[in-house]
Amino acid sequence: MLQPQRPIRPLPDVLISQIAAGEVIERPASALRELLDNAIDSGASALTVRLEQGGLGSVQVEDDGCGIPAEELPLALLRHATSKIADLDELHHAAHLGFRGEALAAMAAVAEIEIISRRAGADGARIHASAGQVAAVQPTAAQQGTRVTLRQLFFNLPARRKFLKSPQTEYAWCADVFKRTAIAHPQIALRLWHDGQLKLQFERDPSPHGLDRLAAVLGEAFSAHALPVSAQIGPLAVRGLICKPTAARARADVQHIIVNNRWVRDRTVAHGVRAAYADVLHGALQPQYALLLDLPSELVDVNVHPAKSEVRFRDSSAVHQAVRHAVEQVLARAGGEASSSHPSAPPAAWEQPPSALPTTAALAFGVARPSPSPIPWDALSRAYAPLATADAAPLQAQDSAAPRPYAQATDLAAAQPDDFPLGFALAQLLGIYILAQNRHGLVIVDMHAAHERIVYERLKAAEQADAPVAVQPLLIPAAFAASDAEMGAAEDHADALRSLGVELDRAGPSSLVVRATPTLLAHADPIRLARGLLADLISQGTSSRLQERRNALLSSMACHGAVRANRQLTLAEMNGLLRDMERTERADQCNHGRPTWRQIGLADLDALFLRGR
Repeated sequence: MLQPQRPIRPLPDVLISQIAAGEVIERPASALRELLDNAIDSGASALTVRLEQGGLGSVQVEDDGCGIPAEELPLALLRHATSKIADLDELHHAAHLGFRGEALAAMAAVAEIEIISRRAGADGARIHASAGQVAAVQPTAAQQGTRVTLRQLFFNLPARRKFLKSPQTEYAWCADVFKRTAIAHPQIALRLWHDGQLKLQFERDPSPHGLDRLAAVLGEAFSAHALPVSAQIGPLAVRGLICKPTAARARADVQHIIVNNRWVRDRTVAHGVRAAYADVLHGALQPQYALLLDLPSELVDVNVHPAKSEVRFRDSSAVHQAVRHAVEQVLARAGGEASSSHPSAPPAAWEQPPSALPTTAALAFGVARPSPSPIPWDALSRAYAPLATADAAPLQAQDSAAPRPYAQATDLAAAQPDDFPLGFALAQLLGIYILAQNRHGLVIVDMHAAHERIVYERLKAAEQADAPVAVQPLLIPAAFAASDAEMGAAEDHADALRSLGVELDRAGPSSLVVRATPTLLAHADPIRLARGLLADLISQGTSSRLQERRNALLSSMACHGAVRANRQLTLAEMNGLLRDMERTERADQCNHGRPTWRQIGLADLDALFLRGR
């Protein structure tokens, strides 16, 4: 029932802080994030976090930073009191993680909070607050730095506290915040204790760009498939680790974006990464990555979300393109390299040159077998040397329009083991797979998937060489009703649309007309194409829709033009395919995201037959 009309009056400070706490402090994990931000802003080099009952009992963060003077401790618990900014210009160039001065006051309004701090050369001091009531500052013994302890979150707001989850669930969220902080700040040592047990510990990372810290936080499963990213594109630096497409997951739970040492959720960066994986991911699988972006503070606005978990870039289109290109280059370089779910280190047997090959008689029942020794590389090269000079008949795909798939065989006599990561073909299995041997063991290649990727990349390269985009004027221009946002995007991005081959003009106050589309997409619905482009430009500031449509057509052409199953290949043709794979970008996956080859190490083969046991 509505209350009768009341006079307008200012709210009490305690109620204001409790309302603010609903935005800033949602659960123990959000309180932990705010305390960690303050500790990092103090210049700390080591942080210790102690939780009780997943943070429901208490959350404590201790640092070795600069500390807080005793006379400023009461101010630290006031709303909008901070040492990090003083004017609007500093807000626009905020280099600190915290800057609003809301978190501690919000915590003091909905929990018990104790702060113990000491500056270098000064005495320690302590202040306590509960439910908005602040006690007087008291002297106490303390080390340099600050220790903040939060107890019984929402104890005075039972309706809020009952929405918190179990201690184990709340601890999991706190651990996620701790790991994100560890990723964003590799120069700081961190320790996490839970109910008296040390759960997580990360020492300072002296490696360039903090890649060792990334690997330590994300685990061995991530590191085994990780590829380093390092690119400088104008004022934007992109670094971090991305995983190979074969390590993609059904959930997007291993995707970390760090902007100027701040963990954020950002659709622009996430979309750029997803676009880079478009050619190599299967179905709805999600890539794994941890990317750290550094750019001048004036080019990014961090004051756009109450929890500071989102940012806004001044030029989101440029950031999207930079991230996409940086990731694409790494994925392209990774194509054809020796990578698989198995360890890529060569077996120990390869380190010693074999003395002799085992004979059939030596394997007879009751006769002792010599120790296994693989074929020497020089012997393998000599065995294939005749193929270097033989003129193998070029393989013709079933589709006569397909380009010539294979290069001529290479001179193998002078080959070194690292020259050919995929090794040399041994045989064809059931007309589907190529069996090859490299220095690590057995390589199995899906010949259709591999050839499909080779043809696809060649078609893309040929199409890109025909710039600018060929345009097909429409015989009858297609008009459609447009929203205000679409009208604005068409005007703001007119040059970008023309560069994509789409001519879009205003036909009235609320309508647009499509006059031309790219020749390659002449049969596409022009209105649907234009609406899709405008939607991308509105949300992302850029669009890769035309490129995706073009690539889809080229992918279909490559699929039909690639060699089919049950086609018998000669050894020279199989080796030609392996060499083309090694020279082709993204050769590890076909156009549909399926793997094109797998490595089975010698140790794995031995394990199958219980050798050495």
